Amino acid sequence: MAQKMILGLALTLILLMPTTTMVAHAQLVQSPPPQPASGVNIQLNGAGSSFVYPLMSQWRVMYDGLNPGITINYQSVGSGAGINQMTKKTVDFGASDAPLSLSQQKAAPNTLTFVDSIGAITVSYNIPNGQIKSDVNQIIPSGLNLTGPTLAGIFEGKIIYWDDPAITANNSGVVLPHAKITVIHRSDGSGTTYAFTNYLSKVSSTWKHDVGQGTVVPWRTGIGGPGNAGVAHYIQLTPYSIGYVELAYAQQNNMSYANIENADGDNFVAPTLDTTSAAASALTNLPAANGDWSKVSITNEPGPNTYPIASLTYIMAYENRDKVKNTDLNKADALLDFIYWIISGGPGQPVGGQQYASPLWYVPLPQNIQLNDINGLQMFKYDGQQLWNDTGNSGT
Repeated sequence: MAQKMILGLALTLILLMPTTTMVAHAQLVQSPPPQPASGVNIQLNGAGSSFVYPLMSQWRVMYDGLNPGITINYQSVGSGAGINQMTKKTVDFGASDAPLSLSQQKAAPNTLTFVDSIGAITVSYNIPNGQIKSDVNQIIPSGLNLTGPTLAGIFEGKIIYWDDPAITANNSGVVLPHAKITVIHRSDGSGTTYAFTNYLSKVSSTWKHDVGQGTVVPWRTGIGGPGNAGVAHYIQLTPYSIGYVELAYAQQNNMSYANIENADGDNFVAPTLDTTSAAASALTNLPAANGDWSKVSITNEPGPNTYPIASLTYIMAYENRDKVKNTDLNKADALLDFIYWIISGGPGQPVGGQQYASPLWYVPLPQNIQLNDINGLQMFKYDGQQLWNDTGNSGT
């Protein structure tokens, strides 16, 4: 477990460094949490967000390699299904891009919420090659400029053609085809849909009134696809289509995507790691892990180079691990250690799951969020005892 000790020491040093972004209630941790006893075989089951799946898949492989006795099984079934399975205690953890609503909190009392990543939602489109041209006949493969109200009009079925004046007005010198737009949206309960419709509700009063926000909304037009992968697939198969997918899926599939007008209304911003990081930079006064996260959002944040459709993603798990079926103390320790490893690492920290974020187009967690997560990890209990202080399963 030498790697675990290095991880704990590295994170301890970083947490001891002064920073203006640290949350006031942070309790600095002097050692890593306990690991399961050596020689045991444990499977942790998780389900939920397709948004975070590319990163979760990498975490699963790397963590399994560091811990041969622990297997992580994660099903990318959408945030809604993940929350449902976590609530019913059929999985060890759920993953979602949408925080628990007030009604979901009542259905799953004593749930802890941990931020595990930050990502961007792209507005991706498929206009057949060569059909977007400049007025000097130069092909433009990607980077159309779209405003929030224009997006709301497209996804509500009120803007029907690609050469509508609402689109061409912000794309001077670009010649768009007179072709009907096909909207692609999620067919399942989706945290990506939650963040996307949260953004549209902020920028369009009409959208807020007619459709609203949620993991499932009453779409007025379009074709539904399951998961980010399903939406990306349908966009690629459907000429003249438009949809919303997480940045990693757009990059991995070489998809065209739009620049979106920022909250200040003075720039069209592409989704990148830097512009997504800017969306989370002002996030302060975070709720405790056992608090109400339902109002937390990083969409349409101000700033000249802030991408407006960004989202936190979350891991959720019950605080009292002995209440979850088929969970013994070793399995409880394994879940604590897995989440601790996920949220550790990042810039200046060579060990931990956050080192894999940037290569997969996610933003590493800033220190204030890591500290908030660590405070939450100290709330895990087994049979009434705080797991973090458990010394019965040292793993040595």
